[in-house]
Amino acid sequence: MRIKNNGYLSIEQLTGQYLNGTQKSGNTRETREGLSFQEILQQKSLQDTGSLKFSKHALGRLNDRKIELSEGQLERLNEGAQRAGQKGIRDSLVIVDELAFIVNVPNQTVVTAMDSTETNENVFTNINGAVIM
Repeated sequence: MRIKNNGYLSIEQLTGQYLNGTQKSGNTRETREGLSFQEILQQKSLQDTGSLKFSKHALGRLNDRKIELSEGQLERLNEGAQRAGQKGIRDSLVIVDELAFIVNVPNQTVVTAMDSTETNENVFTNINGAVIM
């Protein structure tokens, strides 16, 4: 269905749409690019399942503290961030083994990282949820 520049359908377009049976069901309306809402939603959800990014600060902390993540730990960190997102947490503490990470969930970014020697006080600020893996 084409819409004229003024944003309204012409009589001919409406007549052709309803009389010729070319009307689409409400669930498959298309965007200007020709994709349905469901297709766009699926594409976005696939993009969101990617792995976490590490901020420059977090990479510096990992390097300074000589923290090396195994594949298993990295997978659990990703899973923890996904769980936090499912619960609506924006800034999460994710604990994996003896390591603690602050993750900005909407941006899928690890903000900082520390090991058990750095968490002496056991006080974490500017978070609104925690996930222990």
